[in-house]
Amino acid sequence: MNDQKIIEQFFRRNEQALIETDKAYGQYCRSIAMRILQNDADAQECVNDAYLQMWRSIPPHKPQRLKPYLGKITRNLSLHLLEKRNAQKRGAGEISLLLDELAECIPEGNTYTVEDQVAFSDLINRFLASLPTQARQMFIGRYWYGYTVRELAASQHISSDNVAAVLYRTRKKLAAYLSEKGVTI
Repeated sequence: MNDQKIIEQFFRRNEQALIETDKAYGQYCRSIAMRILQNDADAQECVNDAYLQMWRSIPPHKPQRLKPYLGKITRNLSLHLLEKRNAQKRGAGEISLLLDELAECIPEGNTYTVEDQVAFSDLINRFLASLPTQARQMFIGRYWYGYTVRELAASQHISSDNVAAVLYRTRKKLAAYLSEKGVTI
């Protein structure tokens, strides 16, 4: 079943929409949650919560593409659960490290309206589109999917130092780009 038919099922409040969503994107969502949480039970909980959040948001919301919509929900829920889990035991690990890396070039998100966040997403997408393919793949791999520098180095067939340097330069370019566009960091 394609995305439009699945969305139609959500609008009809047909539970088959959840079954079809899981068939189409369940493994994708589990891989996002697992990479962040490193725990099967927590990852499955986040995927189930993502389905519930999707059920509650469609309708009225009608996403253009289901995969990125669901991926974003899953990722945000996973990060939230990780933050909650790490509040109890400091020493957050790889995900906290990559979020710290991004803190130098991304503004805090708590005080922005939905419109601001959409505009910011558009800026990020335009910035990413301007990057060479390898730099874009490394940036997305690191900061969206949570790959380690070592994993990126292996997938790109280059050294970890080279990956770290590319990511550093890309973060600096992003900060300059956002500053040029009037975003306060």
